[in-house]
Amino acid sequence: MILAAILKSKGSSVLSVTPATRISDVIKVLAEKRIGAVLVCDEANGLEGILSERDIVRTLADHAGATFDMTAEQLMTRSLKVASPETTVAEAMEMMTDGRFRHLPVLAGGKLVGLVSIGDVVKARLSQQEHEVDSLKAYVTGAVA
Repeated sequence: MILAAILKSKGSSVLSVTPATRISDVIKVLAEKRIGAVLVCDEANGLEGILSERDIVRTLADHAGATFDMTAEQLMTRSLKVASPETTVAEAMEMMTDGRFRHLPVLAGGKLVGLVSIGDVVKARLSQQEHEVDSLKAYVTGAVA
C-alpha cells in the first residue's frame, strides 16, 4: 500500500498556520481540531516547517509563559523529512520510526498534497496484515479456487 491510498481515504486537506502565527493561537488550533501538529506554510502555501505539541512543551519547559507570545516560525522544525504519494506504508513507517517523529508531509511535484500521522500509517499497516491473514486462511482452507 502507498501513501496515496491513505490520502484518498482520509482526504488531503491539511491544517496549516503562517510563520507569524502566535503560539497561543497555534495551541487553540491544536486543541480545537484535536491534532498533534500543524504545518507552517507561507502565503503561497509553500511548506516551511512543522510545529508539534512536543515543540511547544519543550519550549514551555525552557521559557515558561513567554512561549505563548512566540511565533510558529520561532518554534517550528525546519528540516523536514517528506514523502511522496508513491512512498509505501512500510517506508513511511521506517522513516517515522528512525526519525522519531509522528507526522509526515506528503509532496507531489514540490507541492503539498497531504499529511499522514503515525496513526494513519499503523492503521493502514494493520489493515494490510489483516488482508494477508485472511488470504492465507482462505488458501489453507481451500476457499481459493
